[in-house]
Amino acid sequence: MMLSKQIENFLRALGKPLVAFLMSLGKLSVFIVRAVYHALTPPIYFKNFIKQVLEMGFYSVPVVGLTTIFAGMVIALQTYSGFSKYGAESAVANVVLISVTRELAPVLSALMVAGRIGAAMAAEIGTMKVTEQLDALVTLSTNPFKYLFAPRLWAGLCVLPLLVLFGDVIGVFGGYVVGVYKLGFNPANYINSTIENLEAIGIISGLIKAAVFGFIISLMGCYNGYKSKGGAQGVGQATTNAVVSASILVLIFNYLITEIFFAK
Repeated sequence: MMLSKQIENFLRALGKPLVAFLMSLGKLSVFIVRAVYHALTPPIYFKNFIKQVLEMGFYSVPVVGLTTIFAGMVIALQTYSGFSKYGAESAVANVVLISVTRELAPVLSALMVAGRIGAAMAAEIGTMKVTEQLDALVTLSTNPFKYLFAPRLWAGLCVLPLLVLFGDVIGVFGGYVVGVYKLGFNPANYINSTIENLEAIGIISGLIKAAVFGFIISLMGCYNGYKSKGGAQGVGQATTNAVVSASILVLIFNYLITEIFFAK
């Protein structure tokens, strides 16, 4: 009798978080379907889209530029430190190029944008939710999914690839600066090696990653803001959840996309 009671308590303790997880997953799935549907159907609030493009894209250029240029510089230093032991210093330019375009620029840019924009989206929408501004939009016959969420999803999908393309150039330039002015490489040889090893698949995979990451960041910001409750504390929790969930999903989908493109 005692053993059966312990087993029942164990299953109850195990089942409660599982049910909660499945419920959260179901709510997220329904939100995704609704958001995508409204993003693909008119009307489209073009002014809101432009505003989100500026917020997510233009104002994120400095942080993306700083992140990627120092990433490229560090990769050049670390690669030279390791490869010089084997007389393979000439591969530094190729390693910097591949590292930046395939991984560092997409992932680091996405994480920076998630911290900056994902949190802002969740805070803004969460504040609107707890102050009943979303209910006011419905009262005014304005669908929040079309007015608030669709422009943000489209902005994330369109803007992050542009940021990553910018990050690719800046990151490779950072490697060039360290390679030429710190490590003493010949500028012409470094540029030629970079151009010779430049592959379309590396750029394309990075841009596809960026589009997926941008959608994820916008989606998590909107979803966590929309589901927030409980006043200021709830908005703060939604902001934290948006950044954490977006960052984790970015890392997961980074592996999945890499597996699709480069697994043999």
